[in-house]
Amino acid sequence: MRRLGCLGLGALLLAVAVVLGVANMWGGRGPLDRSISVQVAPGASLATVSLQLEKAGAIASAERFRLLARVFGSNAPVKAGEYRIPPRLSQGDILKVLQGTKTVQRFVVIPEGYPSVMVKQVLDRTTELSGTVEAPAEGSILPDSYAYQRGETRAQMVARMQAPMTRYLAQAWAKRKPGLVVTTPREALILASIVEKETGKPSERRLVAAVYANRLRQRMMLQADPTIIYPITKGKPLGRKILLSEVRAVNAYNTYAMVGLPAGPICNPGRASIDAVLDPAQSKALYFVADGSGGHVFADTLPEHNANVVKWRAYRLAHGI
Repeated sequence: MRRLGCLGLGALLLAVAVVLGVANMWGGRGPLDRSISVQVAPGASLATVSLQLEKAGAIASAERFRLLARVFGSNAPVKAGEYRIPPRLSQGDILKVLQGTKTVQRFVVIPEGYPSVMVKQVLDRTTELSGTVEAPAEGSILPDSYAYQRGETRAQMVARMQAPMTRYLAQAWAKRKPGLVVTTPREALILASIVEKETGKPSERRLVAAVYANRLRQRMMLQADPTIIYPITKGKPLGRKILLSEVRAVNAYNTYAMVGLPAGPICNPGRASIDAVLDPAQSKALYFVADGSGGHVFADTLPEHNANVVKWRAYRLAHGI
């Protein structure tokens, strides 16, 4: 009896050891020696994902992982997305990651005022995206941060950026101030793109919009320097001073050689510039000149403006601006 009791105790201890070993296999440190990303496709099964994990070195055996998952894991499905798996993560914790919502967050950032050729450059440099895409129509992109997942196409990203611009412009136009000089959403977008390029100060946007609205009403040339640059670089920085020949150039964009709005937007304006055009400041100003601080000095009359030009050119020269 004593011998049978010892055998029973030994079997029990062996069983406990096996259970503890299996539990440690599930909850112990994993074999991965570096951080990796795992992309789970929509509708992927645990069997498919386990093979990915084995190939990446995150687990030793896909078959064993599935068996242990049935015993120790939950019945929740794995979710589509890209996941970051840190080094030495246990099999149990890997399953929790794949069943959770902590996917890797990736963003494409389009700053306000970016021309579409530079939007294309951003997308082309984003190596996790796939496919090719032409530069989108100027002014069709709403500047913002856009999330994406590895493997999405660049065309999908362009569509994702264009839809918010379409919605926002329509919403803003519906709330526009009465009596505006711009008569269509397209005209508002074109003028907003000029306002966007003319000032980097949020507090000035509505006043700059008012200057250009006043000029349009009086059939004055807008004389916006960014409209000279656009046909030359498609909106990229010029990198030098504007030439006299470029000021005089006659084309569909140069507002130094034409009355009215250019043929189209010269960049992708942000929400604030669109809002400024649709609700400009109450002002009689027709002129402005840079003050050397990123802002401008405004004037109602040409003599006042000429005096400001002399003053602020001397200031910028004296301060090496």
